[in-house]
Amino acid sequence: MRQLYHLPISPACRKVRLVMAEKGLDFELVEERDWERRREFLMLNPAGEVPVLVEDGGEPVCGATPIAEYLEETSGDVKLLPEDPAERAEVRRLVDWFDRKFAAEVSEGLIFEKVTRRFLGASEGGGAPDMTVVRAALHNLRYHLDYICYLMEERNWLAGETMTLADLTAAAHLSCLDYVGDVPWAQYQGAKDWYVRIKSRPAFRGILADHVPGMPPPKLYANLDF
Repeated sequence: MRQLYHLPISPACRKVRLVMAEKGLDFELVEERDWERRREFLMLNPAGEVPVLVEDGGEPVCGATPIAEYLEETSGDVKLLPEDPAERAEVRRLVDWFDRKFAAEVSEGLIFEKVTRRFLGASEGGGAPDMTVVRAALHNLRYHLDYICYLMEERNWLAGETMTLADLTAAAHLSCLDYVGDVPWAQYQGAKDWYVRIKSRPAFRGILADHVPGMPPPKLYANLDF
């Protein structure tokens, strides 16, 4: 069976998990704390980062977007990129928005400060979260939720009329923030309505079952009616 090296609270890894679940692919999760830089893992991905997909007897595929595009080309009847070039470009624009802009302004800082620091030693940067970083990320989050609300005023899904890789990418990031209880959904109804729909999909069940030792999610994390 194919294996996915991952971290539970990682937008990049969750993105791949959602893609595979939407396509109905079987896979085994292998948790990899990539900051430990295990020699065996570095042999799979010299960059030392998750996610990494290893097919049966195949070469590893590294990185969330390369894996997603590889699976789009090789697996299943479910398509997450439109055929029309302009529509496909819009999906990729939004994927880039969340994986680059949203990550830099919101999710990378929050996840490192609230999750990753818990598992690092003092010499590696572990300890209490830097609340200056946390506050800045939470401030930036509101701008992005506003943008999701704006998109949903004219569209059925983020990139258009059908669910695409853009929705899975955004949901991967926001589900990680939801795990640490940092999304003010009640103030952004359009974004909440969109997230309720994607959170209710069968592909999301594995994400909602995640549990970080010593860090349980908020009560509403797995609730489909929040």
